[in-house]
Amino acid sequence: MHAAVVTSFDVPPRYLEFPTPVPKGEDEILVDVLAAGLHPRVRSQADGSHYTSTDELPLVPGIDGVGRGPDGLLRYFILPDTTMGTMAEQTVVDVRRSVVLSEGSDPIAVAAAMNPSMSSWVALRQRIKFEAGQSVLVLAATGNAGKMAVQVAKLFGAGRIVAAARGAERLAELPSLGATDTVLLEGGADDVAKRLGQAAGDVDVVIDYLWGAPTAAAMIAIVTARADPAKTLTWIEIGSVAGPVAPIPSAALRSTCLQIVGSGQGSVSAREIRAELPELAAEITKGTFTIDAQAVRLADVEQAWVDDTRRRIVFTPQP
Repeated sequence: MHAAVVTSFDVPPRYLEFPTPVPKGEDEILVDVLAAGLHPRVRSQADGSHYTSTDELPLVPGIDGVGRGPDGLLRYFILPDTTMGTMAEQTVVDVRRSVVLSEGSDPIAVAAAMNPSMSSWVALRQRIKFEAGQSVLVLAATGNAGKMAVQVAKLFGAGRIVAAARGAERLAELPSLGATDTVLLEGGADDVAKRLGQAAGDVDVVIDYLWGAPTAAAMIAIVTARADPAKTLTWIEIGSVAGPVAPIPSAALRSTCLQIVGSGQGSVSAREIRAELPELAAEITKGTFTIDAQAVRLADVEQAWVDDTRRRIVFTPQP
């Protein structure tokens, strides 16, 4: 069979022949992969920078996908940490880590949306007790995961949804997805802090895909602007596109009721993630979310890997 194969962490995967994997456990099946999303998590897997990386090569990247098994059922599946990923014509799936999709499901849409929407969905369902009517700030709201977070918060009944990001043109698209307020994270530091404080000073929950110095600045701006310091502010750290370390001042933790939690692989168990899959997949299939996907042949993986696109690339391995 053919697959996208990583032979070195400093170059994109190449479309090569690769041994067909063989199911070993009684719950494993060999599926024909129909669609596999190129998520940031997959890129970090392929360049060896993800915190779960074992540096083992060669590897086939891909952590989730949509495929059809010998039982004829259409499934969305998540793989464990493995060197045999989903960006291949076939892969081995543990059916316990999958959910059966209706035949009307669009494999491209499901493969594009499940991973980025799962980050905020699982965070609000499993990491905190989110209640309808609470207000939410999404940091880095114009990325694929950020846009899905705006829509997930709306679905869960958020009273206000503040979307903050760089890029005025892209930010202007977010009210159509459910954002009630937007904050442009460009300009002088004082101006950005003022805008954040005015729009998000009293939010209940922050969904943070930034981290790094921008998160530290945003946290100070919001904490300083809170009218009621005793009101709980729950900060959920999910991504780190702006840097792996954020210099949070101790005063931010002492001067207000601030709770910082992380949400990701490890802090949320596989069982907890699996519990959320059926409902999330059903919402995607119903067309609840606006999804910006771009289908690309797996044979074109090298070029697609380096293309500059805002859309979520989904590889289609089958001829």
